[in-house]
Amino acid sequence: MEKKMSVAVSNLTKNAITVLERRYLIRDKEGKVLEDPDRMFRRVADTIAAADRRFNENADTAGVAEEFYRMMTQLEFLPNSPTLMNAGRELGQLSACFVLPVGDSMEEIFDAVKYTALIHKSGGGTGFSFSRLRPANDVVLTTTGISSGPISFMRVFDVATETIKQGGTRRGANMGILRIDHPDIMSFIMCKADKKQLNNFNISVGLTEAFMKAVEKDENYDLINPRDGQVSGNLNARKVFNRIITQAWENGEPGIVFLDRLNRDNPTPHIGLIESTNPCGEQPLLPYESCNLGSINLGRMVKAGQIDWTRLKEVVNLAVHFLDNVVEVNNYPLPQIKEMTLGNRKIGLGVMGWADMLILLGIPYNTGEAIELARKVMRFINEEGHNASQELAKQRGSFPNFRGSVYDKEGEPPVRNATVTTIAPTGTISIIANASSGVEPLFAVSYVRQVMDNDILVEVHPYFETIAREKGFYSPELMQRIAEHGTLHDMEEIPEDIRNIFVTAHDISPDVHIKMQAAFQEYTDNAVSKTVNFSNGATIQDVAKVYELAYKLDCKGVTIYRDGSRDQQVLSKGKKEEKATAPVPDPEKSTIKRERPKVLKGWTYQMQTGCGPLYVTVNEDTTGLFELFTTMGKAGGCAASQSEAIGRMVSLAWRSGIQARQVIKQLQGISCHSPSGFGENKVMSCADAVAKAIQSHMSANGGVTVKEKRSFFKGACPDCGGIVEHESGCVVCRLCGYSECA
Repeated sequence: MEKKMSVAVSNLTKNAITVLERRYLIRDKEGKVLEDPDRMFRRVADTIAAADRRFNENADTAGVAEEFYRMMTQLEFLPNSPTLMNAGRELGQLSACFVLPVGDSMEEIFDAVKYTALIHKSGGGTGFSFSRLRPANDVVLTTTGISSGPISFMRVFDVATETIKQGGTRRGANMGILRIDHPDIMSFIMCKADKKQLNNFNISVGLTEAFMKAVEKDENYDLINPRDGQVSGNLNARKVFNRIITQAWENGEPGIVFLDRLNRDNPTPHIGLIESTNPCGEQPLLPYESCNLGSINLGRMVKAGQIDWTRLKEVVNLAVHFLDNVVEVNNYPLPQIKEMTLGNRKIGLGVMGWADMLILLGIPYNTGEAIELARKVMRFINEEGHNASQELAKQRGSFPNFRGSVYDKEGEPPVRNATVTTIAPTGTISIIANASSGVEPLFAVSYVRQVMDNDILVEVHPYFETIAREKGFYSPELMQRIAEHGTLHDMEEIPEDIRNIFVTAHDISPDVHIKMQAAFQEYTDNAVSKTVNFSNGATIQDVAKVYELAYKLDCKGVTIYRDGSRDQQVLSKGKKEEKATAPVPDPEKSTIKRERPKVLKGWTYQMQTGCGPLYVTVNEDTTGLFELFTTMGKAGGCAASQSEAIGRMVSLAWRSGIQARQVIKQLQGISCHSPSGFGENKVMSCADAVAKAIQSHMSANGGVTVKEKRSFFKGACPDCGGIVEHESGCVVCRLCGYSECA
């Protein structure tokens, strides 16, 4: 046992162990960790292998469990997070993906809200189509009133999600989809424009083939009222498409999904139509359906510079066996979900470590060779996965809804699972596996990590560090420069062939991102999660070209992210400074204070505090923020003197080069005995009022917004302050495992 434990732990990085301890391992009521990573893998392997006894009472479950255990501890395959967290525990909910129907009645809507809360509490994420809901201002016959429309009800789901924290292990996430022909489509496209609402939703527009043809011809198309199926108006298709593109350029949303393509590949059309996907878009599901995902670590499938096809086949077979067993032993949160999931037995086997595999093979990500290899690898996994599903069907029977499915053909063997392959964003499980995420390129070769607000650590990709040492160009100073620069692209001291292999997401042109997605999609049953990265300077036309290419190459959806469009990133792959502020000075060196000019431009903000109105004046010089004055509405007293003192210290900080963000962080949230206001407008103290005034000033003038920890600040991880990656509409920290999405 001790030997096996050391093997399990020895394959895990320090980051992986930290993530497991914080989010996966069993704890007691006081929060004390009760198991180590080895016991977690044993717990999962034993629980999943036990399902074999349901089909053969003499099955060698101990031997199967050992194979599952080895596969996971060697980091060759990992299931989705709920399986690692909950297998063998009382909760027993093992699925990550769910889709719920939202019907056009108050009862159906609030049933869906209730079911959402139950799913989020159990660790899953939910997808919805709101296309069945009648539009805003439509008639409601039962009350002789008017409808408030789908977006108003999305806010109800959003608030419910915010309330459910999923036991502190996984935060709830939602996908909201609206058909392009819904009368409220323009409001839906713009519903996240102000970034203040629906923060627990990813949103995507459901496009149809008819709409895309209308776009190509610059024609109008009909809007259909779902209440009665009647035409309620029309819009110009190209103008609507351009609005989607412009809004995606602005802040990355909405994404798009091609609904007709999802249903073209729906294996059970006789059971129902696909209306929505899971939160990250890669798993189309029927209403009340769930899916269990898992990913093969392709970096572990390379031996001596060659792909180990033999071991890859073995892992595919084991993984399909594992995931079918998960379907069997899962504790479903609703009886409707259990019935639908067991009827189709969908599984989603995908990959992670694709960028790692390419590096180990010496193939640059942004080449035709890499794209062709993607097709070859995924075709192999898909074919072997379906062969494994057919073998399971011989032993266990086909999925119950097989009759009438696309597989029900003369002479064709039955299959155990309606779908076999899905490529998901691997988020935290890729951190555990120390692998690159999904089929994404590297986010960065080297980056800085701030610890405890003082120490700066440089994190370096292990493959790059190994090669740099072998080739003799490694130095701490170079690693620091790479972290600050964010790319190897023009660093001539690094050999060109190495620079080509270690390309990062922003070194790769958007069309290559889409071509890679399309290559994997060609041999994937469900869909492919992939983010198309754009530089901050990309144009709306650049985004339009990618959307059109995705349609042309038969992708099932698109998610884009233009660097900095959702946030001013505090920590990222390269240096970014706040607008109109001087650099942070070295505290070990003397600080030079800026002299005050005779005339300054300023803005005054009125803040309501528990001691009365506080007027905060912010002045700027040509460099940026310079000084701050406060005036209390009530003269004299402790509050006035303390506010004046705060103003003097803030002024001194700014004139000495301290950033606004640091000032806000120090003052924000300080409380006193007399707060004022409620919700987002609540002011905890005069210090908090000053912070909020500075925040308002920065937001109004194009600077950074520093949100409190409970909010989503997408530039830095709210748990550890580390770098975050935008991944298929989600945000993931690869340092501590924080994930915005379930």
